[in-house]
Amino acid sequence: MIMTDDIQASKEEYDFRVSSDEAGERLDSLLSDCLESYSRSFLQTLIRSGAVTVNGKNTKPGLKIAESDLIHVEVPPPDPLDILPENIPLDILYEDEDLIIVNKPKGMVVHPAAGHYSGTLVNALLYHCKDSLSGINGVLRPGIVHRIDRDTTGSLIVCKNDASHRAVAAQLKEHSITRKYRAIVHGRLTEDGTIHAAIGRHPQRRKEMAVNVAGGKDAVTHYHVLETFSQFTYIECQLETGRTHQIRVHMKSIGHPLLGDEVYGPSKCPIAGLQGQTLHAMTIGLIHPTSGEYLEVEAPLPEYFEQLLKKLRG
Repeated sequence: MIMTDDIQASKEEYDFRVSSDEAGERLDSLLSDCLESYSRSFLQTLIRSGAVTVNGKNTKPGLKIAESDLIHVEVPPPDPLDILPENIPLDILYEDEDLIIVNKPKGMVVHPAAGHYSGTLVNALLYHCKDSLSGINGVLRPGIVHRIDRDTTGSLIVCKNDASHRAVAAQLKEHSITRKYRAIVHGRLTEDGTIHAAIGRHPQRRKEMAVNVAGGKDAVTHYHVLETFSQFTYIECQLETGRTHQIRVHMKSIGHPLLGDEVYGPSKCPIAGLQGQTLHAMTIGLIHPTSGEYLEVEAPLPEYFEQLLKKLRG
């Protein structure tokens, strides 16, 4: 399935082209797999309301889809009352009137989605910042200008007003923001390198991204070897672009998936107790939207990462 998404302040829209492998599935089942943020019952309600069309026509949740069908989904704007402030502790790395940069913990989702409105970073930010968050990305994503995966830890910029949001978003679009990650990958890397391979939705495994697929977007990752162990390598990755799952997909593409990655790594993790990929957004740097000066912030490695390195060093 080829999927594109268009995130707006008022609603979210998705377009899917059905692949041969997906032909014959129920419409609601397929959408539930593709749009993990939404529950199946919520998607069934959308279908019945006419917010989902197949080849331009309204339909039913149980429709058996055919190869090359075009599915269009419109998720209406959410009720802002559903997103409540929660007193969840934040590890704040930097804060002023324009920005707040937080060190996101492992396992925390960045923003709410239908049927999942609590325990997210946004809930914590609403409690901490009150009304001081930009509204450009709507009520589900106040202040959120970029994201990192649930099991990725580290630095995340949040904007407190629309002017700072626009300024930071422009830097992200220009790929001028410094973003350095720490990761542990399978196998032994002995030299630094650069991976330049477009990333797009995997044509068969729709929850995954892949390199060099139809509709993929240009992506560049530079990696630097920090330390080599018997079966793993500790690296620093610097992004030129910011595609979904970029580091995870790029490292898999060269045969060195991230340790603990349940999607792109081996089916069985060799380190007991790991939950999700060993990936940490350590350094983030940008031009401050008001002062015009360069601001760089570093998030220390989380304890689990430090302990893992000690274990690997033996």
